[in-house]
Amino acid sequence: MTRIVVVDNHGQFTHLEQRALRDMGVDTDLIDNDTPPEEIDADGVVLSGGPDMDDIGRSAEYLEADVPVLGICLGMQIMADELGGRVGGGEYGGYADVTVDILNEDDPLTGSLAPETRVWASHADEVKELPDGFELTGRSDVCDVEAMSDADRDLYGVQWHPEVAHTAEGEELFENFRQICESYSTARKSSHA
Repeated sequence: MTRIVVVDNHGQFTHLEQRALRDMGVDTDLIDNDTPPEEIDADGVVLSGGPDMDDIGRSAEYLEADVPVLGICLGMQIMADELGGRVGGGEYGGYADVTVDILNEDDPLTGSLAPETRVWASHADEVKELPDGFELTGRSDVCDVEAMSDADRDLYGVQWHPEVAHTAEGEELFENFRQICESYSTARKSSHA
């Protein structure tokens, strides 16, 4: 069974991320963001959303953990900030229903949602500049970077919350991430065989 841990950055929807994965049959735990990455054994990591870049614990260390990572909202901003991108305040602010244009049909995380998807997102902060190696995979009228991927390193981020009911294809996004984790895990096992 695929195992994906959710790193809790104290977001209001974090428990829903764990529930969405569990409902899909994924072995999942919600772990505190102070947990050292070397203490977990997982096929993938979700960096949850949260209110504050100053309260991310050891989240950044998970980017080096050699497993696929999905950053959600603050989780994506941590990824951008740590890997050389730029994060700043959004013009739009709070939560809203947003239509995201999916820019790459071949992207393993968001491609199946093309050409567009309805999401629930907060834009208090957003990624302003992609880190090196990342491709822009989603954009909207209110935010230039709604999704980004570095498929070579299996690092993915979405500005929106796939775990909430207002997001149209959130379950499909988690399913895509599960498949990324399963492919990675299979490849890793065969290289160690």
